[in-house]
Amino acid sequence: MPLAIQLEDLHKTFGHTVRALDGVSLDVETGTIFGLLGPNGAGKTTAVRILTTVLRADSGHARVLGHDVMAEPGVVRALIGLAGQFAAIDETLTGAENLWMVGRLNHMERPQLRRRSSDLLERFGLSEAADRPAKTYSGGMRRRLDVAASLVAHPKVLFLDEPTTGLDPASRADVWTMVEGLVTEGTTVLLTTQYLEEADRLAQQLAVIDQGKVIAAGTPATLKANMGATVLDLGLGDEATALRAGQVLKTDRGISPVVYGRTVEINVNDGPRVVTEALRILESNGIAPTTLALREPSLDDVFLALTGHRAETPQTEDPGVALGPEPSRSQDKRGTSR
Repeated sequence: MPLAIQLEDLHKTFGHTVRALDGVSLDVETGTIFGLLGPNGAGKTTAVRILTTVLRADSGHARVLGHDVMAEPGVVRALIGLAGQFAAIDETLTGAENLWMVGRLNHMERPQLRRRSSDLLERFGLSEAADRPAKTYSGGMRRRLDVAASLVAHPKVLFLDEPTTGLDPASRADVWTMVEGLVTEGTTVLLTTQYLEEADRLAQQLAVIDQGKVIAAGTPATLKANMGATVLDLGLGDEATALRAGQVLKTDRGISPVVYGRTVEINVNDGPRVVTEALRILESNGIAPTTLALREPSLDDVFLALTGHRAETPQTEDPGVALGPEPSRSQDKRGTSR
């Protein structure tokens, strides 16, 4: 059985300076959820657009179920479904009409399409709203309709590009449940996300991508295990004090703490001893933490350790330090069709 998705040394540059993909290679097994994790601008959406035949790579190879996306775009389109970052539905049509339109564009026979639409509307909790214009739907309902539309033609591989962007926690949990259900039916899902919790919940395998490069890959458990046994969080009174504390610990102890906002994070294997030493160093420099905690590492810690910044936070000039509020999310336009 061929791999569901395969990328080999994929490169893509926009203009003369923006290197969106810089030698990306990935293998995705059939019948799994694969998470592509990274911040805005990391290259996730570019990879999806190449795999869905919307963009052409500058070099390298991309295959879906063994078919080259550049040499056989028509075959690939017949095998895939796509739900982008923002719901691509016609708001003037009803929910049922949106699914009907997608089915007809995929040349589905009317009886088959009628059954499929009814089944999807029921599965995604939209039956009662089927005859209402989509413009009356909530954000969560629009996202569910968008995912349903991507499934009308029974795709073997589904691409979900940040499918829970802008959703409230309850709607996000609904989407997660839907995705898990698809995989039990044999669909392969490639999920791009910058939500660490989402990747940890859904993906059997994941790759961390930053600045167009894959910087780590494996299971969520494996990546977290590589972090060490414990994360030490030190809370400080303000960001300036936190930055100073990070610099003091880095100088005096020879480690690389990460400062994020008012928190200093240190990855350790010997938590109790490091706590004692860190407090001694800070006290000798007139710095008193307001909070202290030892905890198990998360995927957020993995990303922070790998990149020096959180998934939604840009790097600062000081290596290993991330500061300031989260930036607003970029509004990448969706440039693809079903």
